[in-house]
Order: sequence, then structure tokens, then C-alpha cells
Amino acid sequence: MMLPNCPKCDADYTYEDGALLVCPMCAHEWTAAETDAAEADAAQANIEDNVIRDAVGNELQDGDAVTVIKDLKVKGASTSIKVGTKVKSIRLLDDPVDGHDIDCKVDGFGQMKLKSSVVKKA
Repeated sequence: MMLPNCPKCDADYTYEDGALLVCPMCAHEWTAAETDAAEADAAQANIEDNVIRDAVGNELQDGDAVTVIKDLKVKGASTSIKVGTKVKSIRLLDDPVDGHDIDCKVDGFGQMKLKSSVVKKA
């Protein structure tokens, strides 16, 4: 049976001492149940990392409508996108570019990418 690395110092010299797992490098002691719980938490965090949320914390999905929550300066345009501008039919990007994880078409500006931190679900 392969024993897990030490959660404190990541040494692979762990050994069993009764119900405890012990690291001889840093003298950290823990149970196998703590290791299982930590692995489950890490797996849940990886699942949640793929979720894109708006500025308020609502989960966004393809096709949602969002509202801009702050004025956005647009490079090359004389005007900015104003607070309250509604954007329909967003598309979430799998590979965000510089933090821009929403692809959409904004009326009066055309196709562009937005950050989820500057919108809220409508």
C-alpha cells in the first residue's frame, strides 16, 4: 500500500504508527481520514474552478443576459460602455484572454470580450 506524502512538508517518508500517519522529516502526525477529506476538498475545488461567476457571485452560463456594472472604456472608440448596458446571449470562453472570459456582442460597439467581474446576471 502506498502511503500519502506529508501534507505539511510534502516528504514521501511517511509511515504508519497505529491509526496515525507520521512524517519523520517534520514530525507531523495525521490520520488517513484527514488525508481523504483533504483530497475530497481539492477535487471539489477543481470542479468549482471551472465555474464562471459574475461580480455578485451568480453562476453564468452560455446564452445568459448580463448587465454592465461600471463604465468601460473601449480602446479605439470615442465613447465608453455605460453602466446598465444590457448584453444578451453571452458565450463563455474556455481559455480566457487576459481575464476576459465572456464573448458577446454589445449594441453600438460590436463583438468584444468582457471580464465576468464587471457584469452581473440580468
